[in-house]
Amino acid sequence: MLKNFILRFFVAFWLAIPVKAADILVLGDSLSAGYGLTPGEGWVELMEPRVEGAGLTLLNASVSGETTAGGLARLPDLLELHEPKWVLLELGANDGLRGTPLNIIQTNLEALASRITESGAKLIVIGIQLPPNYGPRYTRAFFDLFPQLAEKFKAPLVPFLLEGVATDWDLMQSDGLHPRAEAQPIILNTVMGVVGPEIGLQ
Repeated sequence: MLKNFILRFFVAFWLAIPVKAADILVLGDSLSAGYGLTPGEGWVELMEPRVEGAGLTLLNASVSGETTAGGLARLPDLLELHEPKWVLLELGANDGLRGTPLNIIQTNLEALASRITESGAKLIVIGIQLPPNYGPRYTRAFFDLFPQLAEKFKAPLVPFLLEGVATDWDLMQSDGLHPRAEAQPIILNTVMGVVGPEIGLQ
């Protein structure tokens, strides 16, 4: 009887928590989660006041270390709870860094895109590129996954999230993978160049 009471209590508790609706959902990894940065410095956080000025809300569902498989596991609940109008999909880098077979990455990306579009949300694909030490054949084919995904789902594409940043070591953290705070406004401008017109911001 006590167990039933406790169960009912927790169900009521969770149901009472207000769900935060979001017009724009960012589903990414450490590049979007602000790894190594002070809170407020990441490009997604810098984006928030811009979209709020247009009367839109933004939710950053990015997690450091996230893979396409992890994102796929989390996505259904995110879509159901927040009912976004746009989803910015920035996943795949950690798969590539682990040398995951490209066909698996492609399958997961397409599954993510399918669930997003089936929910009624607008998909926006954000591409990423691997360091050259992974070999030209793998890195080229990996980079091509993102325009192929965008073309298949007729989605807008940010070709390379770290355009103008990844090759400037002054803008990168010591690990050579994550951008510093100084790079975040550049990244935001790259993203907004595509996202802005899509959400009505020029």
